[in-house]
Amino acid sequence: MTKRNGEKGAGLKGAVFCAYAFVLFDACAGHQQSAVDPAGPQSGKIAVLWWFFFGLLTTIFLIVMVFTLLTLTRRGHRSGQEPLNASHLPPGADEKELTRIVAAATIATVLILFVLLIASVSTGKSISELGDKKNGMVIEVTGNQWWWHVRYWNDDPSQMLVTANEIHIPTGRPVMIRGMSQDVIHSFWVPNLHGKRDLIPSRVTTEWIEADQPGIYRGQCAEYCGLQHAHMALWVIAEPQAKFDSWMKHQLRPASPPGGPTGERGKQIFLNSACIYCHSIRGTAAGGQTGPDLTHFGSRRSIAAGTLPNTIGNLGGWITDPQGIKPGTHMATIPVSSEDLQPLLEYIEGLK
Repeated sequence: MTKRNGEKGAGLKGAVFCAYAFVLFDACAGHQQSAVDPAGPQSGKIAVLWWFFFGLLTTIFLIVMVFTLLTLTRRGHRSGQEPLNASHLPPGADEKELTRIVAAATIATVLILFVLLIASVSTGKSISELGDKKNGMVIEVTGNQWWWHVRYWNDDPSQMLVTANEIHIPTGRPVMIRGMSQDVIHSFWVPNLHGKRDLIPSRVTTEWIEADQPGIYRGQCAEYCGLQHAHMALWVIAEPQAKFDSWMKHQLRPASPPGGPTGERGKQIFLNSACIYCHSIRGTAAGGQTGPDLTHFGSRRSIAAGTLPNTIGNLGGWITDPQGIKPGTHMATIPVSSEDLQPLLEYIEGLK
């Protein structure tokens, strides 16, 4: 029993290490997650407001520190020892001067707070006016413990796309995010593109995002939503319109048929397992709606909502021991024999 617990502990530590290493790798690779590195008009206005707050409050802090140091280093004018019955009340002139200083500081504080309030409200108003209801596209994002369900809206039902944990958008085109939650309160936040927006059960919230330039921007759930809140990431991939259209066209296709007998065997293993009750693969009998759609799983960047990079080795660990990688996840542990695991992995990774 002790040995087994030790193995699980070591596996959990390894999974946590891989998760942090994955985030660090993406940061070094230029995949951004920063509110002060805007990549769109909404985040640009937020960044301007942030720098204004930072500059003003830093100036105030420095002024306060300078006066504090001057006060601490100021020498007293009195010499000799004061009598025991000496009064410590300031002279009348000094008291009036202190009263004027305190009053001036109070008025300045109130004015500064009003300036900050006006700047914040005006920025929020200007952000709310951005967006294009006529030419913008609509993407529905639903938060789940702990992954993201993504659906691209279209007037033609055959052109509606469902995916998970990854959002592709065209550059230079406004995108409305319709946010919802399936269970608890989540918060959709892609710092490079916009601020935080809470996703509340039984309610629909909306916000507009837009990317000025191609790039890969990391998002995160910004509202504590349970044990694996920190492992609930997503990616927004902004690309030119032509490249986005090509991606969309490919994603709307059913799953590619397996390439060879091993892949075909893996497909049968998947369809005959309990996986089909939670996951769907378009073009097959798998039609589960509880978990992420796996039709083009092999083309995604990560596994388990940004927890691990999408490799065949990590996928094997995720299938055989999801609780060891992401404790508390709703991903069920499906018994898979060693003979069946490799064909199953090849089939799922081949869904591109």
